[in-house]
Amino acid sequence: MNPSRKPGVLKRLWLWWRRPSRLALGTLLLIGFAAGIIFWGGFNTGLEMTNREAFCISCHEMRNTVYQEYMQTVHYSNRSGVRATCPDCHVPHEWAPKMVRKIQASKELYAKAFGLIDTPKKFEDHRLAMAQNEWRRMKNNNSQECRNCHNFDFMDFSAQKTVAASLHDKAIKAGQTCIDCHKGIAHKLPDMAEVKNGF
Repeated sequence: MNPSRKPGVLKRLWLWWRRPSRLALGTLLLIGFAAGIIFWGGFNTGLEMTNREAFCISCHEMRNTVYQEYMQTVHYSNRSGVRATCPDCHVPHEWAPKMVRKIQASKELYAKAFGLIDTPKKFEDHRLAMAQNEWRRMKNNNSQECRNCHNFDFMDFSAQKTVAASLHDKAIKAGQTCIDCHKGIAHKLPDMAEVKNGF
């Protein structure tokens, strides 16, 4: 090898990396800390952009199906003006469960992108399976998204209709959760002929 020949780019980079830095350790830590904050802020901002109703109806095959059904419910328009949007009911608020749900939702994007549910007919054909997945998820987390707004502990049964108060009381005693009784609350029910045990 010719001693006058300079090492290649990769070798120079490796040599630079292996040499002690001229920067103070504090400066390196400060730069790393700032880069971490910028990355985390960008990641969370991007994540929150996917938690908007406009994002949901732009990517999922729902604008002309379940979104139209939801617009006819009390969760969309009511006397108090409080609206529960898609992410309020379908995305957990806590960080770790939210990440799990986002990963699960990527399957829905795959189904849309590859034509499994890209038409209202195909969507209807898969509605029962998708509903069962969501009901199972809500059952497993004790209807946490419902409970962010509705909670047995804060219900005034005396202000409810007699039937509702009685059923809520029975549900508490039986250890039931919201989704056990309220499956068609925001969307029409799929064909339930094949359903066993509610799920």
